[in-house]
Amino acid sequence: MSDPGNNAGSADRSLGQLVAAATAEMSALVHDEIALAKAEVRQDVKRGVTGSVAFIIAGVLVLFAIPVLSFAAAYGIHYLGLGLALSFTIVGAAFIVLGVLLALFAFAKFKKVKPPERSIASAKQTAAVLQGVKPHPRPAVTAGASRPAAVGSAPADKALEKSSVQDKAPAVARSST
Repeated sequence: MSDPGNNAGSADRSLGQLVAAATAEMSALVHDEIALAKAEVRQDVKRGVTGSVAFIIAGVLVLFAIPVLSFAAAYGIHYLGLGLALSFTIVGAAFIVLGVLLALFAFAKFKKVKPPERSIASAKQTAAVLQGVKPHPRPAVTAGASRPAAVGSAPADKALEKSSVQDKAPAVARSST
């Protein structure tokens, strides 16, 4: 990017050169912002994957522990004097009761889920604003049309008069989407 303190020679630049420089700097800025966003997203994805893997491993270990603890609970109840079948039935019934309670809790939480109303309203507002925006009209230049020659025009201007001028902006806009 250019040095804002370096103003020497900026008076010699034409308006077209200034616009071209500003456009190039804005393009570079947008590309840098996109690269920064990609780097941040990559870093967050790596952290998310690491956390997810750790959570999955923890879940698997807990799932392995449940049968062991279930057998320990059933044999512990049996040790207290109840029959072995009754001990396993008590542990199984306890798991069923816990499962039903968790299902009721989850159902109550799902009932409270609502659509993202603020985001929807914001998206509708943005769409309404963008629908009212009209592109800047460009003068229609037809192929084969020539420019009027200025008095004392240079040979480069004469070459421009002979060449056909086409508006390539729509083709560029279509290819970039």
